[in-house]
Amino acid sequence: MDEKTLALVAPLGIVDVMTNPILKTLSPLALLLASCGSSISAKDPVTVDPDAAGFAITDVATFDEPWAMAFLPGTPMALITEKKGKLKLWREGAASAVDVNGVPPVAYAGQGGFGDVVAAPDYATSCLVYLSWVEAGDGDTRGAVVARAKLVIGEKPTLEGLSVIWRQFPKVTGRGHYSHRLAFSPDGKYLYVTSGDRQKFTPAQDLSVNLGKVLRLLPDGTPAPGNPFADKGGISAQIWSYGHRNLLGIAFSPDGRLWDIEHGPAGGDEINLVEPAKNYGWPLVSDGDHYDGKPIPRNVTRPDLAQPAISWNPVIAPGNMIFYTGASFPKWQGQGLIAGLGSGGIVRVSIQGSKIHEIERIDLGNRIREIEQAPDGSLYVLEDGDGGKLRHLTPKP
Repeated sequence: MDEKTLALVAPLGIVDVMTNPILKTLSPLALLLASCGSSISAKDPVTVDPDAAGFAITDVATFDEPWAMAFLPGTPMALITEKKGKLKLWREGAASAVDVNGVPPVAYAGQGGFGDVVAAPDYATSCLVYLSWVEAGDGDTRGAVVARAKLVIGEKPTLEGLSVIWRQFPKVTGRGHYSHRLAFSPDGKYLYVTSGDRQKFTPAQDLSVNLGKVLRLLPDGTPAPGNPFADKGGISAQIWSYGHRNLLGIAFSPDGRLWDIEHGPAGGDEINLVEPAKNYGWPLVSDGDHYDGKPIPRNVTRPDLAQPAISWNPVIAPGNMIFYTGASFPKWQGQGLIAGLGSGGIVRVSIQGSKIHEIERIDLGNRIREIEQAPDGSLYVLEDGDGGKLRHLTPKP
């Protein structure tokens, strides 16, 4: 399920299966198969409290609708985006953060606003950071963008030379499913961008647009050489994979493989092993159904499409996802840690080949938008919404 259950099942998320151009083409047999199962999490997930999970929690600072966080390599500082349009520079141990100057205007409403932030792989020498946000277009349209800028840290930290390097195409109406998560490849050569379907469904299957896709770009925003649809040119040259819905997390596991985590409709949140040229099925298939109750054929009915590594029904409504590599929690090495909006804490999972298995849920008592690993291996989580707390998770003494 989407953000705050899509604002209590907002009209933007409701679709009639018989009016959807792709779903109309499905056979009656495929619709009957909509109830077939797929790879799902345990029916009775294990939920533990922080004490049982082995860590202590310290509330550090408070932010206004925080959305993303990134530590700056070689420093004790992190950048934190606030959805309404502020970028904050925070130093570990501080009870407050300072505003960064030079930020762009954002189209704040619905799921839109300031988005992700990551440091460039060569940040130590370039001081470059990458940001995503939503910008308004002509008429009642909008779309996500990605930009980079030099972060000058002084008495008044400032973004210098901010330049947009990528845009969602086309800009469309509505205020949901932007996704706009960012991740650099382990070798630092490529920038991966998630682009949601913008609640328009069919663009996810259209290779002439970049909605409903994972994109692989060079650090300057141009399509990466060797992308699977490069021979088509134009927007198609950006595309790494397609058939995605609303991708709110993307991360490389320690073995170098790329994974995403996506919101399903009414059911069917999923993690995917993201591989080039593969079609992940949306809106042809899902392990959830439409918000109005209309069924969607299950993933297993289309073995020709990429299958999720795991799917959840009931959903966890994920924020972002990381793979843990620190020393503070040695038993978690290599495991995935998911910020849970709907599940209200952290969902811990393990990789077994090309599949994901849920281990446990750690109840933090609130919607968690973001989880990040600190340089010392401890963890920070950001609560969702107004007055969202930044909480520090350390091993229990």
